[in-house]
Amino acid sequence: MAKFLEKLFKKDVQKKTHVDMIQTTPLTEEQLHPAGANQMTIRPAQLIIGCGQSVGLQRDHNEDALFTLTSVIADGHGDHPFGLVIVADGMGGHRNGEIASGVSARAVAKLVLNKIYSHFLDYQETPIDESIQEILEDSINEAQKAVVHYAPGGGTTLTIGLILGEQVTIGHVGDSRAYFIYSDGRLQKLTKDHSLVQRMVDLEEITEAEAMVHPQKNVLLKAIGQPEPFRPDIQTHQLPHGGKLLLCSDGLWGVVSELDIFRIINSEKDPILICNHLVEAANEAGGPDNISVILVDFSGI
Repeated sequence: MAKFLEKLFKKDVQKKTHVDMIQTTPLTEEQLHPAGANQMTIRPAQLIIGCGQSVGLQRDHNEDALFTLTSVIADGHGDHPFGLVIVADGMGGHRNGEIASGVSARAVAKLVLNKIYSHFLDYQETPIDESIQEILEDSINEAQKAVVHYAPGGGTTLTIGLILGEQVTIGHVGDSRAYFIYSDGRLQKLTKDHSLVQRMVDLEEITEAEAMVHPQKNVLLKAIGQPEPFRPDIQTHQLPHGGKLLLCSDGLWGVVSELDIFRIINSEKDPILICNHLVEAANEAGGPDNISVILVDFSGI
């Protein structure tokens, strides 16, 4: 298994990507305690996943989709955790939006499970010819084909976290987001929004604060289902020890600040409760959009 993972990651070429790191205010001992609890020796190393979802307060149907799967193999050769998490935020009307997000999540999960998870369970460690990043890009291309076929005119964001051993590979199209949350008071945005307002921020035409309230903040430059060719952002990271991975749609990050997201995550130990608190916070802020949240706790890794 170790050799299999080494070969998969060895083929990956790190790509320079935009990441944002914010330093929160220092945490008190009480705030650090929930995060610090994850520092105890936990065997086997495993992924604890929670998720939460809401239609919001101003929509009459849900166009978001999420997917989570986690497992672990612990044997004489070590602990081998596996995790796949996906958030997709559909658009394009009642039917096309929900179909686009659903088929995208399923298309990615099906290809990743066929190409990677089956090998993860192969005791003979059959060689695989593609890298993790190549497989994830293939899965996103399959999602694109599925949306064009099953939801013409519809579209969706797609943010994927594929965790193997001590590394996570992020695949991303659109403006759903992935974050690392560190136990020492840092929150790092791993994805860059493929949006008009983000382009305007990059060109220094508007500020980040202005982007949050800009009337065109929902206009995407990249999305699954669009007719123009695009390349997804794909990157591989080392998992932060004692940290967490957050995936969410803009129904959360668009109305709840990153500082409040960090505060809520550090207020509980249980990822399921944390996700529900995050959903509640988005609804308390007006709930203008569907809300989808996934939180992965790297216990023992």
